[in-house]
Amino acid sequence: ILGARIKSESNEVKDKILNLDFGKEKKHLIEKDGLKLVVTHSEDRAKKDRYNREKGLARLEKLLKSGKLTKSSINNKGYNKFLKMEGEVTLAVDSEKVTLDQKWDGLKGYLTNSTMTVEEILQNYRHLWQIEKAFRVAKSELKIRPIFHFKRERIEAHICLNFTAYKVYKELDRQLKEKKSDFTPEKVIEIIQNIYEITVVTPKHEVLRKTMILTEEQKMIQDLFGF
Repeated sequence: ILGARIKSESNEVKDKILNLDFGKEKKHLIEKDGLKLVVTHSEDRAKKDRYNREKGLARLEKLLKSGKLTKSSINNKGYNKFLKMEGEVTLAVDSEKVTLDQKWDGLKGYLTNSTMTVEEILQNYRHLWQIEKAFRVAKSELKIRPIFHFKRERIEAHICLNFTAYKVYKELDRQLKEKKSDFTPEKVIEIIQNIYEITVVTPKHEVLRKTMILTEEQKMIQDLFGF
């Protein structure tokens, strides 16, 4: 399930989208080249789209009055797409493009090859942030990359260990939420990396072990997990 670039679709598909009735039904399904294109409308998203466009246009108007915009400014970067040339050197805001852009306010598309229902597609897409977070944690906290192995079994072992570490990370996250702690998993990992255990062997050959808790944060982690 991918976010669809509905404004970049063919003219035929774009016409279908703009002719959809979102008065009562806020989500519609369009069959497209063997794929499902789900299009939804949200009033909150529409308000945000309008606000961002008005803010961008105000900035363009300000730059136009100051004379800071030139022919090189006509591109598809941000709200520069609303610019047009008048004559040879004069720039102005293209009101037709603005009007066309307004028709897309609040619309969002989802493209998939799955057999799920519209509701299932939308529900699963809402979990995307968890997948993105998993990749982010694997790359930053768990250092899945770079991989300095060449043999297949070593690469697979590296990824397996990383996956196992991520499972431990998620269990830590679950326990912190269960204990209603303000600590994040990243903060806990940072704190416990500086907790050490010392081992002392007495003259009578007794082995004594002591966990060194030196800071207030370390004490809080100790109280949370009871070690």
